[in-house]
Amino acid sequence: MKTQVHQYQSGEKASNGYLALPDGNGARPGILVVHEAPGLDDHVKRRSEMLAGLGYVALAADLYGGGIVGNSPEEAFALMGPLREDPDLLRRRVRAGLDALAAVPGVDRDRLGAIGYCFGGYSVLELARTGAPVACVVSFHGLLETKRPAVAGSIRCKDLACTGSADPIVPREQVTAFEKEMAEASVDWQVITYGGAKHAFTNTAADSIPMPGFGYSAMADARSWLAMRNFFDEVFGVH
Repeated sequence: MKTQVHQYQSGEKASNGYLALPDGNGARPGILVVHEAPGLDDHVKRRSEMLAGLGYVALAADLYGGGIVGNSPEEAFALMGPLREDPDLLRRRVRAGLDALAAVPGVDRDRLGAIGYCFGGYSVLELARTGAPVACVVSFHGLLETKRPAVAGSIRCKDLACTGSADPIVPREQVTAFEKEMAEASVDWQVITYGGAKHAFTNTAADSIPMPGFGYSAMADARSWLAMRNFFDEVFGVH
């Protein structure tokens, strides 16, 4: 495996993505990995490396530009806020990461996917809602609400959302609304709810976040990663 900083342009922002390349030759599926509210930190870098270990080319996007990472909840929310408030800007930033991934030598442009965590999970679902050329997206404990719901034919990919039953940021009402949106838009969708899992259940640092409702769950982490792997096997096949 090889890892490196991968610079790309996102409108006015110069982004410092993190590229993880698998061993071996031949075209491989490419997976865009989108970070949580703090930015491109060690969590999504590790996930990118895990994907490369499975044989995927993985690019962790840098939605904020310059590799900036918030060091507190306040800093993270200040970075995330403008993108949450402007769906068009968010969608452009995520699409720029996808385009950068597609341009990496060795990526099979016909086999692209995206995964995201928390804010990143919300972001990849927004990418899907644009009709972007991805085969599938996976949201891990991401917000499921949107200011611009999908309509029939607008989503071209399969969607998997992994959420926690004890996540106060993504309550059951939001899950139900998402399921209704996906059904009405005729999307091939799945929602998996992990009993007792809190917000950020895949992040080993979640227990130290000074906010209620956050917490790591080793079981939900392992189960959701396996669900993603099975989903990718279905979508991409052997590579």
